This record gives sequence, structure tokens and C-alpha cells, in this order.
Amino acid sequence: MNKVVTALALLVLSVACAPKDVNEQLTKQAAEEYLTPVHPGGDGRPFWNGFASKFIYAPAFDFQAVEGAESYLYTATCECGKSWSFKADSPQQSLAPIWGSIPQGVNIALKVEGVDSKGVTVGVAGERSFWRDYSFNPPYTGAVRGYREAAILGMLYVHTMPAVQNFVLSSEPDMDYVYFTYPCKIIGAVVQVETLLAKTVPLYRDNALAIARNAAKFLMDSARKPGERLAYFPPTYYKQFMASKFPENQGKTMAMEAASAGEAYLDLYDATGESIYLEQAVGIANTYLTLQNEDGSWHIKYDFATGEPVNDVKAMLHPLLNYLLRLEQQYGKSDYREARLRGEKWMAEHILSSFDMTGQFEDVSVQGLQPYENLTNCTAAPYASYILNRGASADEVTTAYELVRFSEDQFVYWDMPLNESGYKKDSTPCVYEQYKYQMPIDNSTCNVANAMLDIYEQTGDMLMRAKAQALIDNITVTQCVNTGKLLTSWRVRHNVEPSYWINCTYDSVCALLRMEKLAE
Repeated sequence: MNKVVTALALLVLSVACAPKDVNEQLTKQAAEEYLTPVHPGGDGRPFWNGFASKFIYAPAFDFQAVEGAESYLYTATCECGKSWSFKADSPQQSLAPIWGSIPQGVNIALKVEGVDSKGVTVGVAGERSFWRDYSFNPPYTGAVRGYREAAILGMLYVHTMPAVQNFVLSSEPDMDYVYFTYPCKIIGAVVQVETLLAKTVPLYRDNALAIARNAAKFLMDSARKPGERLAYFPPTYYKQFMASKFPENQGKTMAMEAASAGEAYLDLYDATGESIYLEQAVGIANTYLTLQNEDGSWHIKYDFATGEPVNDVKAMLHPLLNYLLRLEQQYGKSDYREARLRGEKWMAEHILSSFDMTGQFEDVSVQGLQPYENLTNCTAAPYASYILNRGASADEVTTAYELVRFSEDQFVYWDMPLNESGYKKDSTPCVYEQYKYQMPIDNSTCNVANAMLDIYEQTGDMLMRAKAQALIDNITVTQCVNTGKLLTSWRVRHNVEPSYWINCTYDSVCALLRMEKLAE
């Protein structure tokens, strides 16, 4: 009970306390920016928001011209019955003229009608319903414990998990922790958490590195052998505990997942100086070179035994491009520069131009999706970070802003109404993962917050910093008081044990430590 009381006292004392005029200025700046639509369609640019259900920034829609219409009447009607209207010359005008007047946190029904020269309605250009979401409006609850303390407690929770401690003496994963079924992502994350813990808290160095070495040994032992098409690639899947749900993944591997293992090897090399880990990381990168398509792309999925692509879907390339950039910048490996630039060109020509920020997750099928059907911050925000971290031109900074604002518009929830039980269903501010999984996930929070901080460091934009800090502060608010566990999902669900992903904790830890440095 005392621990709970102490935590509540900290919560009260730690409410974000920027001066009132600063918060008012940030709120005003945000409100002005929300009047500009995010990457609007028209004039040859496709509309990306056909499947979108909510907006923070004033939207514009792909409504078609009505024969005989000389102007268009826009009418937005709130669920309470109140309406707002304006006229425009185009059926694809943004809602900026009325956006600031529409209350936040309500369902809106929009109707756009074509009107002739006499003011007579001659047809309907389009109709659309959506949620008019809450804007950024500080102050929010500040960090309830220090960023460094929260990060260390989060790492120690992972470190003390029985399935993780199993790696002290064994290189075979303990499948009582079911997410080890995704070795590259999750066992790779164990390596990263443990090497970071060894660096941050020297007291745990020996035990943490023992875990990291055995976890890495499993990845190396289960990888394809030199000379094979997927040489050095560890498997995306292991023991297939979800095979009944996704049978198409049996014997397959997701192309971008091997980069996760490569990042883990590099972290372990940095911690130990043992060359075997750098050799494995380079081996993975070399294999990627052999898999690149003529157009600069990579396929999303390959047969793990033969190395042949299993479909025509192309991968979103941010994990790989970040990996190749790290090898170049940190280790002087320039052999990958040409392939990276070709990958960038493909992303620019096919993804940035279409703005189809499709989600590609190892536990969700990507086949049969319509364009824009499963958009995600997990493509957009990390690619913004990639652009900024490798050095961005003025035009590329503009692109990064668009990617981050898209992520905020579609996936950030700054607030939520109370439900019938008198509480918010999610801890806000938070970030949803994807259209197909409408759930607030800490990894998504980190994606968006990191991209916002990258923009801040590039431009000095204090609004971006304030938004990022509000998101990162909530990592500490949702952290378990007694165990230090950094929750993966921020949804309030009574009597339900939520899933827990170690890779997400690693991202939260890194975001917390980054915020600590900025706050110094």
C-alpha cells in the first residue's frame, strides 16, 4: 500500500508544469498547424485517406465533380445536431475554413453538394463520416519518475524474467515466453536490452553479457549457413506457435527481420569487442546485397530454405536502410552505400510518391490488401527519422514533417472521452499501431516521439519537442509501479493479462534515455 501511495503522490507532484503562457502558445501553434491538411490529394497526387476513421488535421477527400455544379456546399454535422458549412470551388477542398470551429472529440457526418449558378443543388459530390479527434493541448501528466530510473527498472524487468535468465546457461530459448517464436525480433531484442543494461548498470554487466552471448548464439546457430541464398539470416519464425493462425508463414522469413538480428550483433560487438558479432552483422548485410532487385527494392517474404521470394509484395525498407546506414556511419562499411541509395530511390518513387505507408508485421498477412487499407505509423515515422538522421535537404525536412504529421493525425490520441464506466479506455497521450490493430502500443509511441525529436534537433521546433515529451512521459505513467514492467499495450482491460513484447520495452528504454539526455 505504501508503494502505491508513494506512486500516486509522485503522480500529483509531477504533472507537467510549464508556465501557463508557454502551454497556451504551444496549444495555439498546434491549432494553427492543424488547419493545414496532411499531404492532400489532387493535382496528380493520390488521396491516401480512404480508409481513415479519424483526423486531427483538417482533411480533404477524394470527392468527384458534379455535372453542372459551379460551386460546392460543404456541410459538417455533429452527432449533437449542430452543423457548420462553407462553399468552395472544388469538391476536394480541405475542411480548414470550419475545422477550428468544430468541437473536438465528436463524430462528424460530412456532405458535399454541387450547386449551380442559381444556387440550386444539382448532385452530391461525396459523403463521409469520421471522428474529429482531440488536438494537442498541454499540460499533460509529466514523468512520474526519472527517465533513467524508469529505463533501468524496465531493463531489470526483462533481465529477471525466468525465460531471459534461462539464457545464462543455455542458448536454447525457453518457450514459456511464447514471443520467442519470433527470434530475430524478440531474441534480438533480448541481446539489445542486456547489452544496454551492461553498459548502463555495470553491476549487472557479467550476467547481462552472459545472457546476450547465449541469445546471440541461438540466432547464429539457427541462421542459414554461408553459401546459402539467405546466408547468416536467422529465422523470422521458430516453433510456429501461431502456425494455425498464419499457416502461410510456415517455412518463410520476412526480409526485413534479419536487420533486427544484425542490429543486436552490432550492439553486442560494441559491448564486448568480440569480432564474431561484427562478422555476423556484415554477413547479414552482404546477403542483403545479393537479394536486392533491379529496381532497388527487396521482396517482403522469402522461403527460408531456398531463399526464393514467395510473392510479389515489396518490403518497406526503413529497417534495412537504417541498418546499412549504421554500418556505414559507425563502422566505416561503405560497400553498402550504393544499395542503400538505390533502396532510397525506390522508396521515394513508390512509397513516398503514393503515400501508401502500409504496415508489414510478421503476425499479420500482407496479401490481398488494397492500397491504403492498413496504414501505420510504423512505416511513416521511422522513415522520417531515417531521412533526418542520414542528413536531410530542405525538401526532405518538409517530407519528414509530412510523415510525422501523418503519424500524429492518424495514430496519436492526445485525449479520449470517458466511457460509460467513467474512465478512458486508453492511457493518453498514446499512439495506435496500425489500421488493422487499433491498439495503443509503446513501440508506436516511441516511433512517433523519436521522429518528433529528430525534427526538433534538426529545426529547433519546440512544439515537436513538447509533443514528443508528452508521449515519452506517459511511458513512465503506464509503467507498473511495483515491477518496473513497461507495458506494451496501454489499453485499460480489467482481468485481462495483456501481451508483453520485449522489443517494445527496448524501444521504450531507448526513448526514456534519449529524453533524459535532452532534459539535462
